[in-house]
Amino acid sequence: MFPELNNLLDTTPDRAEQGKLTLLCDAKTDGSFLVHHFLSFYLKANCKVCFVALIQSFSHYNIVGQKLGVSLTAARECGQLVFLEGLKSSVDVFFRAQAEPHPLQFLRSASLQPCSEVHTWEADAGNLQPLYEFVREALKPADDGQAAWRCPVLLVDDLSVLLSLGMGAVAVLDFIHYCRAAVCWEQKGNIVALVHDSGDAEDEENDILLNGLSHQSHLILRAEGLATGFCRDVHGQLKILWRTPSQPAAQRDRSLTYQYKIQDKSVSFFAKGMSPAIL
Repeated sequence: MFPELNNLLDTTPDRAEQGKLTLLCDAKTDGSFLVHHFLSFYLKANCKVCFVALIQSFSHYNIVGQKLGVSLTAARECGQLVFLEGLKSSVDVFFRAQAEPHPLQFLRSASLQPCSEVHTWEADAGNLQPLYEFVREALKPADDGQAAWRCPVLLVDDLSVLLSLGMGAVAVLDFIHYCRAAVCWEQKGNIVALVHDSGDAEDEENDILLNGLSHQSHLILRAEGLATGFCRDVHGQLKILWRTPSQPAAQRDRSLTYQYKIQDKSVSFFAKGMSPAIL
């Protein structure tokens, strides 16, 4: 995890909040450093983590995790981490017989039919249920009633991939809704999900997903590329928005914006125009 980001969010692993939905968003930059931060943060907070990784392999996350002071291999062996590797699982879905529905079964069983009025293909909206069942089973409380871990956490990297694979935005929002009911409300756990903002005005499905999750989220971290282009000493800016969905809009939102530079084992944050390289 990145201590400077913890300071900005006013949190530590010892006093992590519960029952929250955190939305990570990246636009014209790579926001994966936020995923690595929250993964290592919740592992250090002694939380039970279900990680649905649809972008990178386990070895990739493990190498980065070691730089941040956590071992994903050790966490998986002791039962703290349940890791769904989408890249490898997709091969199992297509080429191996499954006795039970696979979490990514929609890749195989999706009924591809042309949508009305648009030249796209959309998968059956109900086929994310196996993925939800996988999450619920991975994070269910221990049978002996004793909590070995602090609280359950679902981490998804990233939800935009489901849209690229043919799922509709409404189906993905339904999946998150059911996960919130099972993880955030019933077990007082947390959900962290990354969504890519393509910036394409014609990508209505991505806009629906992003807007729908934004309205539900308690915390939004949006990483953006610099409007001026590449800079060696400033890699982008991070907008942090704290929300209380149950309160009126004028009372519930508080935001801050910082620029950042990604280093080998850390990320440094500073106010706009206050980069040490500039000063």
